[in-house]
Amino acid sequence: MRLIISFLAIAAMALGVLTACNSAEWRNAKTLPVSPSSAPAPVTADGARRVTVTELKDLLAKDEAIVLDVRNQTSYDAGHIRGARLIPESEVVNHVDEFPRNKLIVTYCS
Repeated sequence: MRLIISFLAIAAMALGVLTACNSAEWRNAKTLPVSPSSAPAPVTADGARRVTVTELKDLLAKDEAIVLDVRNQTSYDAGHIRGARLIPESEVVNHVDEFPRNKLIVTYCS
């Protein structure tokens, strides 16, 4: 039962990744949102919480987050966040058992 609940939770996260990558907010954005404070970004209408650059730096420094790059290999090779793990969005569900349960999982697609 615990395995099923874990799988459903991670599947929901993967759906959030896909939604965030295709949201109108990101398609229309000219730059990444940067907040001057380290307060967490609010949850948007698509249900995915945005993480600011400052917040991500703090989380990574405290080893409280991991970064998943869900783009393709070519985009990853062209440039990526240092330490990001490449898992194309179509394969995220196949790797859910590899994600830590005690850290925030931050995904990015552009």
